[in-house]
Amino acid sequence: MNITVYTESTPNPATMKFIVNKLLINGSVDFPTKESAETSKFATELYKFNFVNGVFFASNFVTVTKTEDADWNDIEPLLKEFVKGAIESEYAVQENATEEDLNFTGTETEIKIQQILNDYVRPAVEQDGGAISYKSFEEGVVTVELRGSCSGCPSSTITLKSGIQSLLQRMVPEVKEVVSEAL
Repeated sequence: MNITVYTESTPNPATMKFIVNKLLINGSVDFPTKESAETSKFATELYKFNFVNGVFFASNFVTVTKTEDADWNDIEPLLKEFVKGAIESEYAVQENATEEDLNFTGTETEIKIQQILNDYVRPAVEQDGGAISYKSFEEGVVTVELRGSCSGCPSSTITLKSGIQSLLQRMVPEVKEVVSEAL
């Protein structure tokens, strides 16, 4: 298979999506630090670039967060070539990867919230190079975790309040607020 890699900018200026024509992982996995990347040859090798500050994988893309002093014009071609080579060399995204479990748990309301997040919010967040995970629902407050390009993105508060919160409030009247758990 001939591997092709193309890039897409994300709402977070510090991150770039490197999209490939091959499935990399079912689900998603975040390596926000060099130390967290020990279970991934792919992420470990990316962190060898001194300008890489975060790595996130989902389906057919890897989102790379750069250091503040790096310029995308300088590093994008290097990263594209590296991603292509890593896939051709079959670098593992995650050792002993397990399928992401879509069995929603909790009360009827919690299950409904998880289903909405999975069906409506997850695809949109993935388009921007990130991921969202449901954490809890207590006293009208939904807590989620944003990863990938969404983590630290200047637009994430607007997405959270104007997008996710308003959607959930319309579809689940018990929801009063949506907050993001800090990583």
